[in-house]
Amino acid sequence: MTDLATGPDPITIGRQLRHIRRGTGRTLDDVAGVAGISSSALSLLENGKREAKVSTLAALATALGTDLADLLRARPPSRRAALEIALEKAQRADSFESLGVPAVKIGPRLPTEALEALVGMHEALAAVQAERAATPEQARRANAELRHRMRAANNYFPEVEQAAGDLLKAIDHRGGPITRTAVNKLAAHLGFDLVHTADLPTSTRSVTDLANRRIFLPQPDAGQSDSRSLALQALGHVVLGHEVPADYGEFLSQRVEINYFSAALLIPESSAVQLLTRAKAAKDIAIEDLRDAYAVSYETAAHRFTNLATRHLDLPVHFMRISEAGLIYKAYENDGVRFPSDATGAIEGQRVCRHWTARVVFEQPDLSNAYQQYTDTGSGTYWCSAVVDRTPNGTFSVSVGVPYAQVKWMRGRETTERSKSRCPDPTCCAQPPAELAQRWSGMAWPSARVHSHLLAAMPPGVFPGVDDTEVLNFLEAQA
Repeated sequence: MTDLATGPDPITIGRQLRHIRRGTGRTLDDVAGVAGISSSALSLLENGKREAKVSTLAALATALGTDLADLLRARPPSRRAALEIALEKAQRADSFESLGVPAVKIGPRLPTEALEALVGMHEALAAVQAERAATPEQARRANAELRHRMRAANNYFPEVEQAAGDLLKAIDHRGGPITRTAVNKLAAHLGFDLVHTADLPTSTRSVTDLANRRIFLPQPDAGQSDSRSLALQALGHVVLGHEVPADYGEFLSQRVEINYFSAALLIPESSAVQLLTRAKAAKDIAIEDLRDAYAVSYETAAHRFTNLATRHLDLPVHFMRISEAGLIYKAYENDGVRFPSDATGAIEGQRVCRHWTARVVFEQPDLSNAYQQYTDTGSGTYWCSAVVDRTPNGTFSVSVGVPYAQVKWMRGRETTERSKSRCPDPTCCAQPPAELAQRWSGMAWPSARVHSHLLAAMPPGVFPGVDDTEVLNFLEAQA
């Protein structure tokens, strides 16, 4: 006998009941009377609006002159019945209710062609909703695809560079760091006011009011070390003509573009290339000089270096930001270094080799200085420079590296620190030494820290993670 726990759902059973009853020419009253239930109860069962007990189904099977197994078949009795079941399920789903459209009455007068079209549209809509839900796997695939496009372009976006350069000319910026006053001028030139507030919605980094041309930002002391970047990123959406993202991949692309736009204003291409060209001529390139010259974070300077290094200095490079546990949060490469990756090609959340510079830097006695190291890997030898970055969200390392053939241009190349990585060979650093593993076999049971940001789907919506109600209530209060 079919197990109801794994058998067909009430809608499918209901369609089987109706199909068999109509096939025998019996009425609701007739079958219900023999089975010992009311005709209204049988109607509810046939419509899938009530779940029947096994004893009731057995009585109905006897009344219809069939076997209970026939009522519990998972396969609908006909193509028409399958379409009706599919449409019924779609219209009962919570996602359908959220659409705010009326349900279609399912009955014999509804043409089969219309059923086909309606079911097809619901299936297509479900596919789009699943795509925009940004599950971890979908998000990682989208990020991997974006990283491939960045590599193909050597992480240089000429259109964004042009837009940033035009804006700097418009406010007559003549070099040096972009001050907050200059950021205000940029905003005013674009017709926006910058407003710092203490009650910014918790799910946002900034909120742009397009109706009243205002950009709301957190107070500078509210955990944001540099509100210039947030303001410039918000302006970037406007300048670059972004529209509501169609999917998670487009959302990620827009995020990369506004980050690039912000960095291109904070570290202008023309003057930065002059600085880096002089440094290359002197064989003294250092991310620290870019950081100090433009009063930005080391990470911003490292990102900007990857934008300009290949295009203007003919230097292939790689960049990483990893946690103290060795997990990759951000990374970029066009120099052949092989980051650890999963089956989708994504690298976020993967653990880098213990022997890489990005992890060895955490072991240094003085974390205030940059640490340089040569690392031999399966894809070649790389020189890297890494800095530890302490943030409210934890401790990270930011590293920039080049292949051995290019190290002659870099400050710190004289380091004698050297290491060797055999990863992805698990015996390199993923597996403990055999003697140690044997000694503790069956004697250790660690409780793992779950990295929920890598497991949970992003909250749905065109702007993943944003609480739309919270944002609109905020704007209403500010209007």
